[in-house]
Amino acid sequence: MADRSYMVPALEKGLRILEMFSRSTRVLSQSEMATRLGVSPNSLYRILQTLATMGYLEKTGVSSYSLGSQIVSRGFSYLASREIVELAAPFVLSLRDNTSLSSHLAVRDGSQALYVFRALALQRVSVNVPVGTRFPCHVTAMGRALLSGMTPEQLRGLYRGERLDGNPEPAPRTLPELILLLERENARGWHMHYSDESTAIAVPIRDLVGEVVAAINLSGPDSIMQKEGVQEELAAILIEASREIMHQLGA
Repeated sequence: MADRSYMVPALEKGLRILEMFSRSTRVLSQSEMATRLGVSPNSLYRILQTLATMGYLEKTGVSSYSLGSQIVSRGFSYLASREIVELAAPFVLSLRDNTSLSSHLAVRDGSQALYVFRALALQRVSVNVPVGTRFPCHVTAMGRALLSGMTPEQLRGLYRGERLDGNPEPAPRTLPELILLLERENARGWHMHYSDESTAIAVPIRDLVGEVVAAINLSGPDSIMQKEGVQEELAAILIEASREIMHQLGA
């Protein structure tokens, strides 16, 4: 057991406050948090202000709060994806079984795509991206599917100070190229990328308010993926799977 003498009381309270929120508890007042912690409301003021300033809490009223955007975007994306993994896993496995191609599920962590589930094709030549792998979003179909819900202004903010030219074509090498490519792919309804004699097709998954929360793909060797009509056929299968997953999410 850890030695509590080394614990930081203010940090412990801050973490316990974050733990109070759940699917059924979206908003809490300062008094409710204090009651649960067994302290006075005034003793939480500076902790709540710090969490709100850093984006981990969002003020929803005079003294009420909900979870802020940083819960997802700063290191909590994998934890937040667990429910999506549980819901999407059967569909990803079904995609693999019905197409004999590898299928993956990913979430966005900043400007990176984090792979959180895979169904590896049982064939001699297959695409295998292990769980936990990260790729820059702009260089993969999965990553661009995760970016598909962002406006050009949001993309400029996301990539401020980052270089995009460190990857070989056909990956976009500048932000204007990325924005233009996303516009074309969004209009088509699916995203495609090829590299190392393999091709991947991906589509986004949205939550009940329309935000992109994950993406799924199908990927395989060019000998299969580059045949006439195959990409359009697989895209339709992916879109239908994404709709079923979104239905499970309440979208």
